[in-house]
Amino acid sequence: MTARRARDTVLRVDGPAPYDVVVGHELADRLPALLGVGVQRVAVVFSDVLAELVNPVLDSLAAAYDVMVLPVPDGERAKKAAVAASCWEALGEAGFTRSDAIVTFGGGATTDVGGFVAATWLRGVRVVHVPTTLLGMVDAAVGGKTGINTRSGKNLVGSFHEPAGVLCDLSLLRSLPRAELVAGLGEVVKCGFIADPAILELVEKHDAAEITPDSAVLRDLVERAVRVKVGVVSSDLRETGGSDGHPGREVLNYGHTLAHAIERTENYRIRHGEAVSIGCVYVAELAARAGTLAPDIVERHHRAFARVGLPTTYSKASFDDLHDAMKVDKKARGSQLRFVVLADLAVPTVLAGPSVVDLRDAYAAIGGRP
Repeated sequence: MTARRARDTVLRVDGPAPYDVVVGHELADRLPALLGVGVQRVAVVFSDVLAELVNPVLDSLAAAYDVMVLPVPDGERAKKAAVAASCWEALGEAGFTRSDAIVTFGGGATTDVGGFVAATWLRGVRVVHVPTTLLGMVDAAVGGKTGINTRSGKNLVGSFHEPAGVLCDLSLLRSLPRAELVAGLGEVVKCGFIADPAILELVEKHDAAEITPDSAVLRDLVERAVRVKVGVVSSDLRETGGSDGHPGREVLNYGHTLAHAIERTENYRIRHGEAVSIGCVYVAELAARAGTLAPDIVERHHRAFARVGLPTTYSKASFDDLHDAMKVDKKARGSQLRFVVLADLAVPTVLAGPSVVDLRDAYAAIGGRP
């Protein structure tokens, strides 16, 4: 093993189909090992704005496989039925079989749609994710959730399809715009509140300017956030629930009920991590009003997200519009809204059916309008 390889971190996701999440730098040459034996052809689903960045991956694969490219639109524009259908047609024309595999290369949206294509082509083919954004590394690429959007909401069509592996190549973050890196920290800080308060301590100890792609602090944050997700999905892959009152995989939805409503009302023009930041602060305010969370931890939400440069207030939509959008969230049960909330740091629980008064007051507390 080379010195560089020795510095890679390998995190094992247990379950019916175990796989590795590798964190390090310059990881393209690890792809063949994750793809495994017997693969003859590889289709690379990548964001069309990353045509140049994807070349090292294509070159690495071309040495051992027949490679076909499947560019998709950037961001949430990729998560449409028409885009998935175009990929299916291309795979069909190429005679893509179960002995072949898919590699996704891009942000969380690319991972979602590429994973969905892999899950549905021939009822499931092997897929390896190479996320190019911080958000993709700590959220979308790990856990096997895939999906596309409809006019009714985000990720309402999808499936569970575990990857054969994930490469979190921190070198790819060097080309990421700063605003996108900051947005990815929304999911990282969320992990600090739901499971690993050491993440919050790191954020509070370091200035935002110190969190850069090559910094030790970012690597620590990525590894800790991935460990949180690995621990959750290993014990509750399909979101059937945890034990001893723990919400199980549903805990990863902390802040997401309002976040998805905001994304939908803004037609996905807001970054996901920014919406999650707002959603986490909102649900902390909601928990305080429901009597489950102390005021100092609510205030810590405001401080921690703001410290890394994320928004903590929102007023672009009315409460009524957001309330309507939350009602169609896939985490709702019938007409009843469900929120993951905290009883303390790293002590999550579920608040089902909160009063409209509390929902409205919590929105007002983050600057929302009626």
